[in-house]
Amino acid sequence: MIRPATPADIPAIHTLIRELADYERALEEAKATEEQLHEALFGPHPAAHAHVATDTTDTVIGYAIWFLNFSTWRGVHGIYLEDLYVRPTARGGGHGKALLTELARICVERGYQRLEWSVLNWNTPAIDFYEALGARPQDEWTVYRLTDEALLKAAGTA
Repeated sequence: MIRPATPADIPAIHTLIRELADYERALEEAKATEEQLHEALFGPHPAAHAHVATDTTDTVIGYAIWFLNFSTWRGVHGIYLEDLYVRPTARGGGHGKALLTELARICVERGYQRLEWSVLNWNTPAIDFYEALGARPQDEWTVYRLTDEALLKAAGTA
């Protein structure tokens, strides 16, 4: 049901990323190409890792893309989960939980002490799912982001 992604999974992962972006009301922001995903996951210097959830016919129905972060307070790596998505038609089959369980297992096996991710405030089904697993929101932190023109301006190149 859960396995590391392979290069052959890139088209399915790309399709699922676009489905997630549409669900999150931001399809126009999902600009990654299959080529970019391949380079990020399987190029000479991978920036991220991916696991997929498959059904009984080995069709990819969900994915998790993650990368290592580092805690200066704990002094060790952790995993930052960039995306977790399971097709709506496959939800309730345990795939999302199995993906998170695999990432938690990797954390424990490698001595990482955190598994973190962000969730949209309005996504109550996801929040309920995460909290049922024992995850707790970090309400005292606010995520900030520089992109596009603001990033160029901050870099002094705009």
